[in-house]
Amino acid sequence: MSLVVTGNGQAARRAGIVGAPSAYSSLMSSLAPLNTLITRFQEQTPIRASSLIITLYGDAIEPHGGTVWLGSLINLLEPIGINERLIRTSIFRLTKEGWLTAEKVGRRSYYSLTGTGRRRFEKAFKRVYSASLPAWDGAWTLVLLSQLEASKRKAVREELEWQGYGAIAPNVLGCPRADRADLATTLRELDATDDSIVFETHTQEVLASKAMRAQVRESWRIEELGEHYSEFIRLFRPLWQALKEENELDAQDCFLARTLLIHEYRRLLLRDPQLPDELLPGDWEGRAARQLCRNLYRLVWGKAEAWLGTALETADGPLPDVNESFYKRFGGLG
Repeated sequence: MSLVVTGNGQAARRAGIVGAPSAYSSLMSSLAPLNTLITRFQEQTPIRASSLIITLYGDAIEPHGGTVWLGSLINLLEPIGINERLIRTSIFRLTKEGWLTAEKVGRRSYYSLTGTGRRRFEKAFKRVYSASLPAWDGAWTLVLLSQLEASKRKAVREELEWQGYGAIAPNVLGCPRADRADLATTLRELDATDDSIVFETHTQEVLASKAMRAQVRESWRIEELGEHYSEFIRLFRPLWQALKEENELDAQDCFLARTLLIHEYRRLLLRDPQLPDELLPGDWEGRAARQLCRNLYRLVWGKAEAWLGTALETADGPLPDVNESFYKRFGGLG
């Protein structure tokens, strides 16, 4: 791939990366599947720049200390089709929403996740990188919302559905693998503790009867989610195959592949209640999608890290090394 060298070109050459960082041409990469993914992202209306920036912070910036210079962030994201104006607008919006905070050093602005933003990130991203889900013991947590006023009921329902709860009946949400601490925190933060009723069922001998599977399909719209996972596989399997056939992986290609991979997978997991295997169809596409995500991430993460090291800057210069927890992603990065 031929690229124009700008910015930290010397640092890039020292790292053994030709042409970092730079703007892609309209053809972006020699890898057709990667071009397809970038074009698909660019054709979204509107382009979801804020969401992609959160993905980038969670996946790549937070493990390196969490703070980067805005100018280097702009250069990094330009090849995905996000121009400077849109990035600045998105950063401003994320700052107003409490995700990011800014520090001024001279004429430069450095952005990092706020404490609240970091907690949101940890809650959302721990699903993405977990090696496996714990075994299910057959118990359910049920939350009855009928005593809540309508506006508060809506807020509680939306937050609990994000955490994996499904509507079992009108005003009754259920979850087969609930985190009671998260539930208690959510109800407290929404001032709903006193007016919500929480039940826990005992373990059942038959974990997933025919009736239970039918209820799960209705309550969590499993078939629709399965279609989204199938689309994810159709999009990223050709990229996985193309990268495997490369003799020498391109660092910028690896960064772009990794960022778009985690961005799409994270969006899928926001819809996925992470139900136990016992309640899912035998041919559940979510399993294949997770394996594909893990394999592709393990293939590109190293080269992507090299690219990040040359493209991003902090107030003290280059990015610090990643923290130890980074290497535990997907059960361990070799």
